[in-house]
Amino acid sequence: MRPFWFAVHGIVHAARTERNMRVHLVASILVGIFAWFLPTTRVENIVLFGWVILVIAFELMNTAVERTVDLVTSEVRPLAKQAKDVAAGAVLVASFGAAVTALAVFGPYLLALL
Repeated sequence: MRPFWFAVHGIVHAARTERNMRVHLVASILVGIFAWFLPTTRVENIVLFGWVILVIAFELMNTAVERTVDLVTSEVRPLAKQAKDVAAGAVLVASFGAAVTALAVFGPYLLALL
């Protein structure tokens, strides 16, 4: 049970200290609100939920990479920068995929409301 609480503590720490994590959490809440109020299908909701989980998980891993690199060196080193940039790039790719999917799912429903 303790490892579970360690993991929860890590998630809470990331949410408190990382601006981008808070942005992703707000975006996740908005996805949930849209999915609740629009007549999305079960499959659409599962796909959206999958993207939300993926982006949050990538953001957590990005935070872990950044902390680890900072622990190893405080100097500006090319490999350290590359590690941080690649981890951030993974979050960006997942976020882009999530945004495109959200537009594809919500777009027709929102257009129908107009």
